[in-house]
Amino acid sequence: QVQLVESGGGSVQAGGSLRLSCAASGYTYSSYCMGWFRQAPGKEREGVANMNSDGSTSYADSVKGRFTISRDNAKNTLYLQMNSLKPEDTAMYYCAAAWPFRRYSCTHRREGDFGYWGQGTQVTVSS
Repeated sequence: QVQLVESGGGSVQAGGSLRLSCAASGYTYSSYCMGWFRQAPGKEREGVANMNSDGSTSYADSVKGRFTISRDNAKNTLYLQMNSLKPEDTAMYYCAAAWPFRRYSCTHRREGDFGYWGQGTQVTVSS
């Protein structure tokens, strides 16, 4: 059974930083494509970043240069380092793992690539 548990959210002032973590269990984590998504109140969920099984990454334009996705396969953990945070980054952030048929390559632009989701962690950025 795949389980994803996010942590690291919180409240921060604009310009600050946070690092989100996603602890994975129940599958061969290191070979799976993973991603981060977010959903602000009243808005649809949007993709933020993804990391393929080969380590290649892709980012939404809105976070490029500020956010960094990484993984520690020894710890079965995915990270999202968020720097230069803006009020518009305020959202619930979700970790996701790709469906098995997308486990080598997925994209944050296609939510259907992801079949396993965490419960989310709240990030609030004040101006």
